[in-house]
Amino acid sequence: MKKNKDSITYFLLRPEIEKAYGYSHAVKIGNTIKVSGAVSMDNQGNPTAIGDLEQQMKNCYSDLEKILNHYDCTFDDVVVENIFTTNMPKFLEVAAYRTTIYKNHFPTGSWVGVKELALPEFLIEIELEVHKAD
Repeated sequence: MKKNKDSITYFLLRPEIEKAYGYSHAVKIGNTIKVSGAVSMDNQGNPTAIGDLEQQMKNCYSDLEKILNHYDCTFDDVVVENIFTTNMPKFLEVAAYRTTIYKNHFPTGSWVGVKELALPEFLIEIELEVHKAD
């Protein structure tokens, strides 16, 4: 984690991959944490659960939980969740899984069907905005 003079901190979940692609997985500004879209990949950046949107979604939430834990947060602290998928009909079939993630309330957000994501094997990407109360 890097910190600058304006109390902005950066967190890299997979530093080598994130440096290669040119992004930080999370940036904390005051009480707000912006979390880049999570995709289903292993620690070497290889796509996982190829062809299985439901498992890819679960893998995304697993990575997102690691980031939330880093900031001592839970999914209860999530205020915005945006989901991008290349297969909206299939996502709608498995979206109920989110009730196991958001047990107390759902965040705001959007579900967006897209033509493609960063790699052709990725079927879903989930980004978050978190508010960490004092």
